[in-house]
Amino acid sequence: MFTTQLKALQKNRTFKYGVPMLLLVVGGSFGLREFSQIRYDEQKLKRKLDPALKAKVNMEKQSAMLEDEYEKLKEKNLNEWKNIRGPRPWEDSKAYQEQKRSRQNKD
Repeated sequence: MFTTQLKALQKNRTFKYGVPMLLLVVGGSFGLREFSQIRYDEQKLKRKLDPALKAKVNMEKQSAMLEDEYEKLKEKNLNEWKNIRGPRPWEDSKAYQEQKRSRQNKD
């Protein structure tokens, strides 16, 4: 009795092709979830730094950068500057520059 039912199920197309397909889809989604979770966990580990080391690195970078920028600004004369508009994307830059130079020469 049991063997006849089993043979009937083996001949059934839905059971023969549908069930393995369903198992593949459902099992695949669980497998992909696990593999993608491993990927994101690895990215978190790579980004982590020791908090004390992170603070030390950032403070050193900031102070060096600020001092360099301060030295650059100290050398420049900020009282004598002109605001010059650059060419827009639809304007020809060479023609625009020539036009600006001719206006400056007139002044």
